[in-house]
Amino acid sequence: MSNQVIIVNDQVMKRVISHYTSSKIVRNAPGVVFAAKLPDTSITAYKSGKVLFQGAGSEREAARWGKAEGKAGSAAVKKKGDSLPDRLAELSVLGSDETGTGDFFGPVTVAACFVRADQVELVRELGVKDSKMLTDDLMRKIAPDLREALIHSVLTLENAKYNEVQASGWSQGKIKALLHNQALKHVLRKMDGERPDYILIDQFAERGIYYNHIKAEPEIVRENVLFSTKAEGLHMSVAAASIIARVAFLEEMDRLSGIAGMTLPKGAGPKVDEVAAKILLKSGEVTLKSLTKWHFANAGKAKALAARKRR
Repeated sequence: MSNQVIIVNDQVMKRVISHYTSSKIVRNAPGVVFAAKLPDTSITAYKSGKVLFQGAGSEREAARWGKAEGKAGSAAVKKKGDSLPDRLAELSVLGSDETGTGDFFGPVTVAACFVRADQVELVRELGVKDSKMLTDDLMRKIAPDLREALIHSVLTLENAKYNEVQASGWSQGKIKALLHNQALKHVLRKMDGERPDYILIDQFAERGIYYNHIKAEPEIVRENVLFSTKAEGLHMSVAAASIIARVAFLEEMDRLSGIAGMTLPKGAGPKVDEVAAKILLKSGEVTLKSLTKWHFANAGKAKALAARKRR
């Protein structure tokens, strides 16, 4: 589907609405102030001043009102992975991403999210962009709308299970691959027979390694799968999945902080070691292990700090 997006001021927006009033339709979506449907074009106007034209006549209609801005996700992104189809950012894509793998405290979370071609601009209007450019607080505000508007699945691997499978010999790569495959399967089942144009996985392993990790699974998602680094900048589906996964991670961190009786820091730096040592002294090793990825070097550092404080 051809898409065109223009940005107009209030005066031009009034003219746009007046021009298409006879073709007005109801579109109950966040941020939408007006929508119309022509035989070959759908028009959606947003509070932000953006007007989205979709369909065979999108270029013709957009040209009436202004110059179209760049397409969603079409900016050059330095990435590694598969060769990607043209205009991927405008297609219907099921994307997946994960977070929490570099944090000593808290879980690993993976989310998969389906964004249809006609939802791309809506998702952008909800505030989605590269999640690495958003604060945790803003992602907490955006995530409920995304969960409501989009078909998605989010998986949280709690620390006890993570430590169990890691101790049995599973690498983080295998853990992530299994979670991605499972989340993608969940979304495909929820889509009730609808199929995405492509599936885009934010790449953390080469294709062959990824599929080797999940080769024993009874059901493996393979059809039209693409792998790319920096995928959150290539399609709104991965950006949305990244936000949903991040907020699931933050919510679990809130729960674990309540158990610990103190705010658990993110990451794996010196501050993490200090807090871990406090928990070790206060509640013991069993409690600390239940809150963390125990194979991280932070566990040993926390034990050493706690030993020094006991002297």
